[in-house]
Amino acid sequence: MQFVKGMKCRECGKKYPHEPLYVCEFCFGPLEVDYDYEAIKKQLHRRKIKRRARNLWRYRELLPLNSRPRGALNTGYTPLIRARNLQKKLNVKELYIKNDAVCHPTLSFKDRVVAVALEKAREFGFRTVACASTGNLANAVAAQSAAANLKSLVFIPADLEEGKIVGSLIYHPSLIGVEGNYDEVNRLCSELAGRYQWAFVNINIRPYYAEGSKTFGFETIEQLGWKAPQHVVVPCAGGSLISKIDKAIEEFQKIGLTEKADTRIHAAQAAGCSPIVDAIKNKTETIKPVKPRTIAKSLAIGNPADGPFAVRTVQKTKGWGEQVSDEEIIEAAELLASSEGIFTETAGGVTMATTIKLIEKGIIPRDESILVSITGNGLKTQEAFTGGFGETLTIQPTIQSFEEHYLTNQ
Repeated sequence: MQFVKGMKCRECGKKYPHEPLYVCEFCFGPLEVDYDYEAIKKQLHRRKIKRRARNLWRYRELLPLNSRPRGALNTGYTPLIRARNLQKKLNVKELYIKNDAVCHPTLSFKDRVVAVALEKAREFGFRTVACASTGNLANAVAAQSAAANLKSLVFIPADLEEGKIVGSLIYHPSLIGVEGNYDEVNRLCSELAGRYQWAFVNINIRPYYAEGSKTFGFETIEQLGWKAPQHVVVPCAGGSLISKIDKAIEEFQKIGLTEKADTRIHAAQAAGCSPIVDAIKNKTETIKPVKPRTIAKSLAIGNPADGPFAVRTVQKTKGWGEQVSDEEIIEAAELLASSEGIFTETAGGVTMATTIKLIEKGIIPRDESILVSITGNGLKTQEAFTGGFGETLTIQPTIQSFEEHYLTNQ
């Protein structure tokens, strides 16, 4: 069955057909997918979900597809970890890590959104896909396009981390480095999307692409025994993920898969690029663009497309937002690694550091359940972590050398 009724404007509610559209012609607001929830409610239940393969397509009725997914790369159903060591260190009762840094084809949550975007691109008849990216999206588009036999063009800031550049080039996309920050890359791609018949996953296919983020929330709820946590801390770049996690909670409630939850959703940003958190703290939906200056390059979007909706999500759920310094980012990533064996990229350091700050300020009570969103793998941003964690002890291949250099220093 097809459950997509069409598109609607997130601002004025004007309805549109089910086509590759993304901007309202009436108020210029962004469009989103309009579902037939009553029909979905009759078709989707817990038993059906549990019988399906452990990937994001287990929730396919709540994704914007009109045909059965054909994705060649397995995406989704990443681990939910009870972080018992961190619980003790932070003196909290219930702490979870949703780890999207593993199990995905390119080790970040962007594999979720790209899987959905590419399915829609093929449904609409596109043979070339493209994106503007701070790195993780570039990797995901390049890899999944190769598997789907689609041509791909990937646009990135020219000074991106080497791990993310190599992590795209290996799949043989057309990789274009642009002299400028992400906002300038995105502006160029928006112009190109109007000129060429390409599926830019985060521009003209964006309403469908963004729906893939909901599966992060769906999985978390299922893995927690069909209940939502009391607090979720989410890294914010363009601002889409945080609002889609909220939408996931709402949709599961709407179709009867979960009871009503009072989840508070909190925004995490780096101090060197925090337009969403700035707006939250100033109690306004107006996003003031900034020029990014942070080691967390995957979050370095100074003019976030979904910024106002991210702010609304935080306000609606009675959450909060915090920004953290580059030093706090590194310290928090090291704490996560040394406590739970999870090596996150700098974006995860932002989320972890923000969680710590929210707990210390009493905004997140220590006796309530907390979910920390980890969205990318630390192997992609190794440059940020060089030095500061100790040194390799070099010895001769003898017991005497080992005892002399190691045991005597213990």
